[in-house]
Amino acid sequence: MGKIIAIANQKGGVGKTTTAINLAASLAVLEKKVLIIDADPQANTTSGLNFSPENDEKRTLYEVMIGKIDVHDALIQTEIASMHMIPSHINLVGAEIEMLETNDRESVLKNALAPLRQEYDFIIIDCSPSLGLITVNSLTAADSVIIPVQPEFFALEGLGKLLQTIRLVQGGPNPSLTIEGFVVTMFDGRTKVHNQVLGELREHFKDMVFNTIIQRNIRLSEAPSHGKPIILYDVICNGTSNYLNLAKEVLEKNGYQVSND
Repeated sequence: MGKIIAIANQKGGVGKTTTAINLAASLAVLEKKVLIIDADPQANTTSGLNFSPENDEKRTLYEVMIGKIDVHDALIQTEIASMHMIPSHINLVGAEIEMLETNDRESVLKNALAPLRQEYDFIIIDCSPSLGLITVNSLTAADSVIIPVQPEFFALEGLGKLLQTIRLVQGGPNPSLTIEGFVVTMFDGRTKVHNQVLGELREHFKDMVFNTIIQRNIRLSEAPSHGKPIILYDVICNGTSNYLNLAKEVLEKNGYQVSND
């Protein structure tokens, strides 16, 4: 059965979507069958993989969550053969209102994804930066959470709200939810504060912090405007090697044999 990993942080600008896209692409390149789900109404993952929801706004996560279409009808092939996507659309904002009267509303996404678990090795969900019903649905559907953290003190302070939300989900609709790990993004080793925050994060969360650090890299910020994951945009840059290493760590954590070639 495939593993569902939510990429979540209620603070914007920490590399959440970049991590979702590039972790999913790296897992796919490492010969895993991967589905990436854009659960953010801003649809940045959707556009970052060269798809415009305006082209076919009747086959997005919104239609899946309101029960208008089957989840299989929303699957889109990406440029990487073993990677599919379910796109988002601004209409997803309205799903929270439409689901208010739904029984078991926190589990709508979990129930919708159930048929796909046997079809993928990993399902990656890019969560909205808000902690509303769509994000709660994502955390309820997920087996674990990866939390991208920018190495700045305000980013550390903001972790409390997310961890509180995770605890609420663990105490309610998804008791088995775990934290896969914290991944430090946009890291600049020349900056004293970055090294200090990294040290504090590792001291506090110990081995829950991934060994792989995502370094600040201009090519990573360019890739979404070309509609490509970094591995298809610039295969030899630091961003590509960073996310491949992160994917290998995720695989190792989940019992896969990984080659270091």
